[in-house]
Amino acid sequence: MSDVAFITGAGQGIGEAIAKRLADDGFKVAVVGRTLSKVERVANEINEVHPDAALAVAADVAKRDEVFAGVEKTVAHFGDLTVMINNAGVAPTTPIMEVDEETMRWTFDTNINGTVWGTQAAVEAFKKAGHGGKIINATSQAGVEGNPDLTVYGATKFAIRGITQTTAKELAPLGITVNAFAPGIVKTPMMFDIAHEVGQNAGKDDEWGMAQFSDGIALGRLSEPEEVASAVAFLAGKDSNYITGQTLVVDGGMVFH
Repeated sequence: MSDVAFITGAGQGIGEAIAKRLADDGFKVAVVGRTLSKVERVANEINEVHPDAALAVAADVAKRDEVFAGVEKTVAHFGDLTVMINNAGVAPTTPIMEVDEETMRWTFDTNINGTVWGTQAAVEAFKKAGHGGKIINATSQAGVEGNPDLTVYGATKFAIRGITQTTAKELAPLGITVNAFAPGIVKTPMMFDIAHEVGQNAGKDDEWGMAQFSDGIALGRLSEPEEVASAVAFLAGKDSNYITGQTLVVDGGMVFH
């Protein structure tokens, strides 16, 4: 039987690239997102290349019941779940003195709570199936090193690294590994939105906003979503079986540790 991955935030950007890469690697994939039309497009594109390999699932990761229902739908359709990829996230660009309660709630509900709900749903599915599995969480370069104007977003991404380490220890006796990936500056709609907001906050243009993040990349260029997906494919595959609790930084050389 094929491995089955549940990928949140898969309607565009990094999540879409992950879903397509894992399908190329022989996985069955649940393409999960809030907007059904977006995940249906991705699933249809995958199924054109790999018939019956993808299932579109509409779910808001901030809502626990929707995540659990999505996992149940995936298991009913494919017969199993072996990999959970908590990729969905939002990224407000907010100077510290402009942070408000709504921004905190919305970002924490999606980025942190969504990761916890995905982890819980995956563990329940793994237990029911009688096997271990892999949980892979999306943190960020901004969750490894602080960046101006990203207090709220960065806080959630630092928290996800903590969740990854804690659950790696807690779930290891069940045969479950938990790791994270930390992208840098990736050519995605979300990153372009962040650059636009940073530029606006400073009275500058989008190019200036992007430069605030990209100037320090050792490799001298932005990442393609497919390059991040390659790293996630490693974490999802058997070659990473003896790795848990780690954060794989995929940023072209922005932070070193």
